[in-house]
Amino acid sequence: MGTGIGKRWKRLMSGREEPRPAAALPADYDERAQTIIRHVTPYTMIGHERLYSLIQATRYIARHGIPGAVVECGVWRGGAVGAVGMVLQDEATERPLYLFDTFEGMSQPSQADQGFDGSSASAIYQHRETGDGGSDWCRSPLEDVQATLLSLGLAPEGFVCVKGKVEDTIPSQFPEPEIALLRLDTDWYESTRHEMEHLFPRLVAGGVLIIDDYGDWMGARKAVDEYLAAHRVPMLLSRVNGSVIGVKPAQAGSPSAWRAARTAGRAPIRAW
Repeated sequence: MGTGIGKRWKRLMSGREEPRPAAALPADYDERAQTIIRHVTPYTMIGHERLYSLIQATRYIARHGIPGAVVECGVWRGGAVGAVGMVLQDEATERPLYLFDTFEGMSQPSQADQGFDGSSASAIYQHRETGDGGSDWCRSPLEDVQATLLSLGLAPEGFVCVKGKVEDTIPSQFPEPEIALLRLDTDWYESTRHEMEHLFPRLVAGGVLIIDDYGDWMGARKAVDEYLAAHRVPMLLSRVNGSVIGVKPAQAGSPSAWRAARTAGRAPIRAW
């Protein structure tokens, strides 16, 4: 086990989930983005690169009129979605915001859930089980999330918080037909695959997909890659400090798009 693996292993086994330490922010970040990042950093484990990317994605959907809800699966203390809320407030735009989480800690991983650094999710989970069917791993009660939103000047009633495993709550507790921004941060293969199956089809063309743990946990990457390959989605995922972000294209490989291209005298280039 290398030094980097050892440090991560000890931190995850210790039961101490901590926000990223404050760091000097790049000079090209605009002043408002820097302010938002500093405000939400105590309530999130994602670094400033991922936060800035999320801020820009939220500005993009607001300024370009991308229709649909904002959905986050895996909330922890609410820092990431708090940044989204602050941007939407700045942009004077309202849209449904859905937060899906157990609010009782991480759910049980499968054998597919191994860290790229050698961490065993199952071993960590077993060490941190609480005996009530849950764990203290990334546990943050709903009341704490609501307190975070209040501290950021956001009204908690503006967020629909859905408690439970996503496999149990989605799609039955998500009535919105369209999604503009979909952020998945539940780490594991089973939950991520379920989210992709039920939520990605509702992500509109031009909508933004963010997979927070694509570069951290093998299961999350496998779930996303399998889904995109199975459905022939020609989507570029760009790496941002371990996470990935992409804009959903029109289905260039769909039969309707192919027929339209043939009618116009050209065939689309296959991207898979």
